[in-house]
Amino acid sequence: MIKSKNLIKEARRQRIRKNIRKKISGTPEIPRLSVFRSNREIYVQIIDDEQGHTLASASSREPSIAGEKATKKEKAAKVGSLIAERAKAAGVEKVVFDRGGYLYHGRVKALADEARKGGLKF
Repeated sequence: MIKSKNLIKEARRQRIRKNIRKKISGTPEIPRLSVFRSNREIYVQIIDDEQGHTLASASSREPSIAGEKATKKEKAAKVGSLIAERAKAAGVEKVVFDRGGYLYHGRVKALADEARKGGLKF
């Protein structure tokens, strides 16, 4: 049976993601910063896994970011600064970074760097 390259890549990412989630879990004191990256957009949430609640979220589809003409990497950086602002408003200063099986490179790295500049510690 022949599998497409995309299916193989997605299965690999899901395997990596499961291994990361075995080790990382968000608590009320130190929630999890979860990243999802599609081909066009990037989404991020701050999650308390014990309660099962999302404390803050941001994405590149929000009108303030989506309306601008920018590269995907620049939009990811704006999402990182936006999530840092919303985390501060929710009373969160320290998080555990969950890259979701994606390489810490490109858009994921840009988002993380801007979140750190915004005041999040991880």
